Amino acid sequence: MAEQDVENDLLDYDEEEEPQAPQESTPAPPKKDIKGSYVSIHSSGFRDFLLKPELLRAIVDCGFEHPSEVQHECIPQAILGMDVLCQAKSGMGKTAVFVLATLQQIEPVNGQVTVLVMCHTRELAFQISKEYERFSKYMPSVKVSVFFGGLSIKKDEEVLKKNCPHVVVGTPGRILALVRNRSFSLKNVKHFVLDECDKMLEQLDMRRDVQEIFRLTPHEKQCMMFSATLSKDIRPVCRKFMQDPMEVFVDDETKLTLHGLQQYYVKLKDSEKNRKLFDLLDVLEFNQPVTLSAVQGFPAADPGGHQSVWPGDGHRASQHCL
Repeated sequence: MAEQDVENDLLDYDEEEEPQAPQESTPAPPKKDIKGSYVSIHSSGFRDFLLKPELLRAIVDCGFEHPSEVQHECIPQAILGMDVLCQAKSGMGKTAVFVLATLQQIEPVNGQVTVLVMCHTRELAFQISKEYERFSKYMPSVKVSVFFGGLSIKKDEEVLKKNCPHVVVGTPGRILALVRNRSFSLKNVKHFVLDECDKMLEQLDMRRDVQEIFRLTPHEKQCMMFSATLSKDIRPVCRKFMQDPMEVFVDDETKLTLHGLQQYYVKLKDSEKNRKLFDLLDVLEFNQPVTLSAVQGFPAADPGGHQSVWPGDGHRASQHCL
């Protein structure tokens, strides 16, 4: 919910350095919005967020019980419509914050897009759209579509005209193209989300697209931004889009422990990996299996492990396993 003033208000990113905390003889108590641990909060569950029954059913179907710390801190405020700026490592469930928060608040109206989520790659846009589909499975009135470059824009135009979604996920370039040719109206957007926001705001061309799209949305809306790597230089840029956001920054490299996650590995020759993987999948029972590879892009299998944190962000991690 930010001011949409003249163009230079967003284009001028010159900011003063963030004030440094004064030196004191005794250490100050840690701020509540800076999280230093990746443990999940076992004293509470998703039910404590008072989510819609349809969302809780979908969460149970996926085998999740307890929110991660990032989710525990962000979701209660996000579902109330507060702006959120969140930085945490991949695998900590940032995706769940905006997926659950927007689905909790959504009131589907035919022909109106009320949730707009943008990210910097086609692969990530596709993954996010699948997360929305997974957790809106018991909300049949909610329609989700994904729009990105590389595919015919005519098909996107047809979807918007004949089967207009309530949730749109896409890349800035394709979204802006649809807006400019008047196929896509932003006048009903109530939730504006950027995932991996730093990747978009650091690139000049993509930043301009994001700004133009942002200005065409209503003044009264919720704005949420998320990233695994949110530098102190880019944070003031993000704040220009927001009104008094809740901020959660997790920067400690030494605390990347996902408690409750069971991990196994098998040492094999390269030529034996696929066969062994198929054999294991045939004989073992998994609640939420995860296969990690050294390639960034589409996941090789459904995300997750036997864990209580949300695994949606794990797709993006470049990790070596099997």
